Amino acid sequence: MNKKSIEGRVAVCRLFSVLVLILTFAATGCKTQQSAEWPATEQAPAHTESIILREGDVLRITFQGNPNLDTTQPIRRDGNIALSMVGEVKAVGLTPADLEKKLIGLYKTQLVGSPEITVAIQTSAFPVFMSGAVLRPGKIMCDHPMTIFEAIMEAGGPDYTKAKLTAVTVIRYEEGHYKKYTVNVKRLLEDKGSDPFYLKSSDAVRVPEKFSWF
Repeated sequence: MNKKSIEGRVAVCRLFSVLVLILTFAATGCKTQQSAEWPATEQAPAHTESIILREGDVLRITFQGNPNLDTTQPIRRDGNIALSMVGEVKAVGLTPADLEKKLIGLYKTQLVGSPEITVAIQTSAFPVFMSGAVLRPGKIMCDHPMTIFEAIMEAGGPDYTKAKLTAVTVIRYEEGHYKKYTVNVKRLLEDKGSDPFYLKSSDAVRVPEKFSWF
């Protein structure tokens, strides 16, 4: 074996070692991050499914049987909305279902019979950051509750020649630290019974590229 062949093999071995180190680091990530696969089991984590009301969300509140109380209004900076008969109500931090229960309790003594109240988000604008194998990476503004698949399509859709849709990552800051979720978007598309993965404000979504030696 000549000298050039030996040097070539040594270079290939060094390159392989560097790649192994990079892949190992990427797999372990930072110690402050927590990982969770989605969907990992049939029962999904509740906090990834819930849509939390935020400042600026415009709510449509409907009172069945009492249409004169129907209202559409934004959640103010103080996190409150103002409603007839009950006054100021804190909405930020609740889900629409939680707010419905809260309003039913407040109006129980104000209306005859059991009040039926529906809370729906009419508009909700928040930023999400897209990167990786999408056609238009960058910041997108979501004006309604948006799933991870919808966000990918808003970013121009995946680059199907490179995108690895089985391992899309979402970096989210919550409970005082960053968490990383791995979402199998391909499985969500193929299985209509799967629960959608809803994004939250300032989520960073990355569509990885398929690994290739060439």
